Amino acid sequence: MKISNSKLTRNILVAMVIGLVFGIALNFFGLQENAFMRDQILNGALGVVGDIFIRSLKLLVVPLVFVSLVCGTAAMDDVRKLGKIGLKTVGLYMVTTCIAITIAMLLAFVFKPGIGVNPTGTEDYVATEAPRIWQVITDMFPTNPVSAMAEGNMLQIIVFAILFGLAMVVSGKSGQRVLNFFSDLNEIILNLVLVLMLIAPFGVFAKITIVFADQGFAAIIELGKYFLLVILALLIHAVVVYPVLLKVMSGLNPIQFLKNFYKVQIFAFSTASSNATLPVTLETAEKKLGVNNSTASFTIPLGATINMDGTAIMQGVATVFIAQLSGIDLSLSQILMVVVTATLASIGTAGVPGVGLIMLAMVLNQVGLPVEKISLIVGIDRLLDMLRTAVNVTGDAAVTCIVAKSEGQLDEDRFNSDPDAVS
Repeated sequence: MKISNSKLTRNILVAMVIGLVFGIALNFFGLQENAFMRDQILNGALGVVGDIFIRSLKLLVVPLVFVSLVCGTAAMDDVRKLGKIGLKTVGLYMVTTCIAITIAMLLAFVFKPGIGVNPTGTEDYVATEAPRIWQVITDMFPTNPVSAMAEGNMLQIIVFAILFGLAMVVSGKSGQRVLNFFSDLNEIILNLVLVLMLIAPFGVFAKITIVFADQGFAAIIELGKYFLLVILALLIHAVVVYPVLLKVMSGLNPIQFLKNFYKVQIFAFSTASSNATLPVTLETAEKKLGVNNSTASFTIPLGATINMDGTAIMQGVATVFIAQLSGIDLSLSQILMVVVTATLASIGTAGVPGVGLIMLAMVLNQVGLPVEKISLIVGIDRLLDMLRTAVNVTGDAAVTCIVAKSEGQLDEDRFNSDPDAVS
C-alpha cells in the first residue's frame, strides 16, 4: 500500500484550517457552553476522535524507539563510535537550549511583556514538584525494563535499548541473527506508521476544534504582548538559529530541510507532544532527510526526551514576565541561574502536553520568584504548547542531520530530493 504524501499533507492542512475556524466560531457564539455541544460533540464525538488519533501515535512510541534503537546500536560495530555520536548529540542539544533561553530572555528584557499587566487572580495555581537533576540521572537506569516500557519511561527505554544493542554487537553470530529479526520488525513498525497516518486529518480536525473552542482569542488578547513575544522567540529559533547551525555545521541547505520536514511540524502542532510525534519524526528523518537508521534511531528518541528548546523559550520569557509584573529586578546572577536551570531542566521535561509549566515552577523557585503567578499564563499555555512542540521536533531533526553528516551517515541525494517523491 502506498500513501500519497502530498495528498495526506493537503488533507491535514485543510482539516487544521476547518477545525480552527469551527472552534473559534463555537467560542465566539458561546456554543461551547451549551451542555449538548460540550458533552456530546466536543468532549464526546470529537474528543473520542482526537484521543484515538493521539493514542494511535503513542502506541507506536515504545516499540518504535526500542526496536529502532536496538537496530541502530547493533549496526555500529565500533562501540567508540556510539559514544562519539552520543557526546555530539547531547552537546548540541544543550547548546541549542542555551541559545533558545538566551534569545527569549533578551527579547523579554527589550520588550518588557510584564509591564502594565494587572496581576489579578494569581492564587489558584499549585506547582507540582519538579524532579531534581541528580534524580533524573539516577532514574535513567531501569531496574525493570518491562516496567519501563509499560510506563513509557523513555530515558530508561533508551538506556536499556543501547545496552541490549551493545550486547548483540559482542554476541557474534547469535547477535546477527537477532539483529536480522529486529530489522524486519523495524520495517513493519515503520509501515504501521504509514497506515495510522490515514486517520491523521480527522484527528487533527478534532484536536484543533477542541482547543480553539475552549480558548478562542480572548485569552490571547488579555496577555497579547507575552503571547506574541513567545511566538517571536520561537520563530527566530526555528527559522534563524536552526537553519544557521545546519548550514554552518553541516553545509546542508536549510530551505531544503524545512521543505522536507514541515509536515512533521504540522503534526507536532496538532498533538502538542514530542513523544506522540516521535514515530513521524523518525520516519521522516530516515525517508526524507536521508539520515541512516543507526544515527536517527539514537538521536531522535533522545531529542524527544531531552531537547526542549521551545519549552526553554517559554520559561525564559515567562520568568522575565513574572519578575516584571511583580516589580522584581533580576540580578545578573539570577539571570545566569535561569539559563543554567532551564537548560538542565529540559533533560527532565517529558515530551507530553503541559509539562513545561511544572519545569517553569522549578525555575521560578530557583530564583525566588512567586510561583503562584504562573496562573496568569495557564490559560494561553495550551496554544503556545502546540507551537513549542513544533520547534522542539525541528531541533531534534536539525541536530540529527548535523550529527549524521559529521559521521558520514547522511544520504545527501535523498536529502536534496523532492520530498513528495517519497511515498
